[in-house]
Amino acid sequence: MAELHLSHPQPLEESLVAPRTSVGGAAASAAAGLRALEVANRALLEVVESLDDTVVSGPSLLPGWSRAHVLTHLARNADGLVNLLTWARTDVEHPMYQSAADRNADIEEGVDRPARLLGEDVRAATERFDAAAAGLDESAWAAQVVGRGRTFQADEIPWIRQREVWIHLVDLDVGPGIDDIPDDQIELMLVDVITRYRSRDDAPRFGLRVEFADGTERTFFIGSATDDGPPAVRGKAKPVLGWLIGRGDGAELLGTLPALPEWD
Repeated sequence: MAELHLSHPQPLEESLVAPRTSVGGAAASAAAGLRALEVANRALLEVVESLDDTVVSGPSLLPGWSRAHVLTHLARNADGLVNLLTWARTDVEHPMYQSAADRNADIEEGVDRPARLLGEDVRAATERFDAAAAGLDESAWAAQVVGRGRTFQADEIPWIRQREVWIHLVDLDVGPGIDDIPDDQIELMLVDVITRYRSRDDAPRFGLRVEFADGTERTFFIGSATDDGPPAVRGKAKPVLGWLIGRGDGAELLGTLPALPEWD
């Protein structure tokens, strides 16, 4: 299994680097995630308002998916995460999706709708997520839930949704890109993405030297890479993030770029 090593870590938002096993720590992490998600949601809804029927039927950056596929997926993802919020609140299992087949069928069922209905669906799903999150007390954010085959603490849910919104805004290919993600969210997203690589058996072994907008730098090692391992990939944070999640070719980066597994 790939391992993540952080060298001389810079301070991150306290809620994400401090232990989150306490109720207070989990609640603080969730609150920070919800603030970050609010920014992402504003960007998403602004884009949704601008789309017409011709645009939503056009291709997205995801192979085989139109923009209507992406928008429907964003709505159903919000509803799936509401199920996990309900699980955390009630301590009664509510799977994110009944099955992968049901998830895919729900997306396909929505792709022939006009822009107006797609927009209403995204807005309504966003509101359902916000209402469900508001219904959790501090202790619920420390509950354990299971989504997409992984067990995690409920305070991760707002961060999962925030990442989902920004990544698929890029996939819509109607304006917003990686460069539009706020600088104060990039480091958190990057750490989150790198952390996900540690659970992948197919993650390559390499180091990353990342420069952030404020001029600070941070080094990450993925897999069994160490300071005496392969040459580090080097670059600014946003191109690094885009490359890691398969939304950039890494042309702006320096060093030897390994082949990455498909981002899930």
